[in-house]
Amino acid sequence: MSDLSSTVASALADHYEMIRSKVHELVEPLSTEQLWRRPYSYGNSVGHLLLHLTGNLNYYIGARIAATGYVRDRDREFTEAEQRAKEKVLADFDRAIAMVIATIGKQSAEDWSSAYSAEREPESKDRFSILLRCASHAYHHVGQMIYLCKEMTKTASATRDPFSSLSTKTA
Repeated sequence: MSDLSSTVASALADHYEMIRSKVHELVEPLSTEQLWRRPYSYGNSVGHLLLHLTGNLNYYIGARIAATGYVRDRDREFTEAEQRAKEKVLADFDRAIAMVIATIGKQSAEDWSSAYSAEREPESKDRFSILLRCASHAYHHVGQMIYLCKEMTKTASATRDPFSSLSTKTA
């Protein structure tokens, strides 16, 4: 593996590991009920976002590069009614991340520029592009998870009048 190829592989693997760690940091304090709660009628739950990220990685990298045979049901990632246990959802996500990191480690210098095609990804023409695109996509959804987790863990003190400490008492 060339120096550049090694650098790319290491940086991508580190980024995917950082995403995995951040997801665990966000999800572990949640109950299973909170994991599946949709704070807004028009949005997703953290659990559905995790199903989506797991499906995304298993399809675009697993099925299309690692030849895992994974068959994706993208719509179900957002509509799944079964509220799976938090531990199961995290374990599935962890397996997807491990598969991605293993796949990255197997890429030769030539593999990075190997032709790539997949449904819904016309911009990703080579393996490097899809691995970068999936990392960006994952971190976009991690941002949504950060917001959702903050919304669910707001306390009563966080919703009090922010200017109450500025008021002066008059005699």
